[in-house]
This record gives sequence, structure tokens and C-alpha cells, in this order.
Amino acid sequence: MSQIKQLSATEFLQKLGRNIAVIDVRSPKEYKQGHILNAVNMPLFSDEERAIVGTLYKKQGREDAVEAGLGLVGPKLGSLVAQAKEAAPDRQIIVYCWRGGMRSNSVAWMLSLAGFTVHVLAGGYKAFRGFFFSRLENEPLQITILGGRTGSGKTDVLHELAKLGEQVIDLEGLANHKGSSFGALLLPPQPTTEQFENLLFLHLLTLDWSKRIWVEDESKMIGTVCLNNRLWQQMQEAENVVIEVPIAERIERLVTDYAKAPKELLAEALLRIKKRVGPQHCQRGLQALENDDFAEVAAICLQYYDKAYDYTLAEKHSEKLKRIAFENCGAGAIARELVKVYSN
Repeated sequence: MSQIKQLSATEFLQKLGRNIAVIDVRSPKEYKQGHILNAVNMPLFSDEERAIVGTLYKKQGREDAVEAGLGLVGPKLGSLVAQAKEAAPDRQIIVYCWRGGMRSNSVAWMLSLAGFTVHVLAGGYKAFRGFFFSRLENEPLQITILGGRTGSGKTDVLHELAKLGEQVIDLEGLANHKGSSFGALLLPPQPTTEQFENLLFLHLLTLDWSKRIWVEDESKMIGTVCLNNRLWQQMQEAENVVIEVPIAERIERLVTDYAKAPKELLAEALLRIKKRVGPQHCQRGLQALENDDFAEVAAICLQYYDKAYDYTLAEKHSEKLKRIAFENCGAGAIARELVKVYSN
């Protein structure tokens, strides 16, 4: 029987991505809410079974709960080993549950009997998340906020900055949402806030926190995803650079980005901000949409979004705010200029 080693969160992260399979033995509902990237869900209990065992534990105690759990798991043992062989053909595996307790250690014991080299994440998924929350709380990021009115191409600039070797966090990319009423169009479904945090945490592992990190200016909510309080606080305290792009260029970019979306979805997005743009402007936008005048739709929406952004910008500390105007510049040229300015 192979030895089972307990891994701290730090040790686990050092092994993550090194051709070792990661197995999440929590219930499907727990896994869906949030999990470690690329972990395979091999639930010891279904959602219903987990509820049964949990109720027994609370009402009748640990012994009855364990006995019931063994009865539920017994018929699944062969299937779990077969799944593990498929997930880890080289028989190297890391197992985790919520707290690194009975579920993960039971599966680890069984897999070790089947010839696997097994590691268990000590403290489980809770310890994995706690590691990052603690680091965010105690170690500040050197953030520079990239701002600009809607349609300025901030995300494209971020990607160009990354190509130039700059450190960036694409929050909208991680959230599958561009931040506005139209932000979910043409994108995959959003992750849960918990899973968004997991993706963000793992991306942060690739960055040097002592050096500048570019982050796009965002609201605390990106669609249905909510930013971590500590990260949000650091973003509010960071230096801001605002790229100023002519409205004609911004309208052209918005048309390019959104005109390919189904009209009915564009109409729904416009109706969601009806009160903010005003009923008359909204109706004019819907008519323009019907007439394929996407530039007019964009111009109507920008009347609202520009006012909202300018109001938010006015709340920021002026000594941490820098504006740079660009005209007829692509994202690459803007990124190069930003690197030049911030390298001096």
C-alpha cells in the first residue's frame, strides 16, 4: 500500500499543474459552487446522500452517520477506482474535500490500496481558499487602474500590455462579462463568485505582487460576480490612468463588438437601462436597432454610461488620477505609450 501524504496549501499549489490529477470528492452541488481549476469531481456522496448523512450526524451522532455513509459508499468503490484510473493513468493523485477530513481521507485510503500514490490536501478546499484570502489581506498588490469611458478599448489595451511583458489582471475575462447591461452578450455563462475568486487566485499566483499590475477600472459587481472586498479596497486606493478616446472611435468599437449579437438580446439589454437612459431615448434606441442603425444605439447608450463613469471618476482622489488623450490609436500604440510613461 502506498503512503498517503498530507499536503499544506503551499505544498499543494507547488504541485498543481505538474501532471498530477486532482480529485474533488465533495458532492456535485459543492463542486458546482466552486472548485480548484481542472479538478475532477468524483463525489463520495450525491447531493441527496450528503444531506442524509449530515442529518444523521446532527441528530444521532457520528457513529450512525459513519455507518450510513459506509452503506452508501460500499457499492460505489469499484466505480470510484475506475474513475481514478481514467483521471490519473500514472497513478499519481491529490484528493481533497471541504476540510480535508473523512471524505478525502477515506477515498485516499481506498485508492492507496488500489496502488495509487495519493496526497491529501490538509484542511481541504477551505484551506486552499483561506490561503489566498490571508495573502490578499496581508500582502498588498501594486495595482495601477486602467480607466476610460465605455468603448475606449481598455480590455484590448490590457491584452497588449501583457504582450509587452506587463502584468495584468483581466477581471472581465475571468468573469465572462464586460460590465455593462450588454456585458454578457456573446460570452459563455458567468462563473459563481466563488469560482471567479478561485480563477483569480490562481492567476495571481503567476504574478509578482511587488511589481506593477494593471487592472481595468470596474464596479464591485461585474455582472453577477462580486469582487473580493480586500481586492476592491486596494483598487480604490490605487493610482488611476484614464485613456481618453474620441466618441466616434468609441462608437465604432462598440458597433464592431456588439452588432453581431441577436437583436432581441440587444433590445433586452437596452430595456434593462430604460430608466437610466430615459423612456424617450430608450424608444429611439429600439427604433434605431430595428433599422440596423447600431451607431445610433451606441450613441444613445453612451449618453448614460459616460455620465455614470464621469460621476464615479469625480469621486476619485485627483492626486492619484492621470489622463492621457489618444486619437486614431490602436490598442497596441496606447499600450506602448503607457509603458513609456510609466517606465519613466
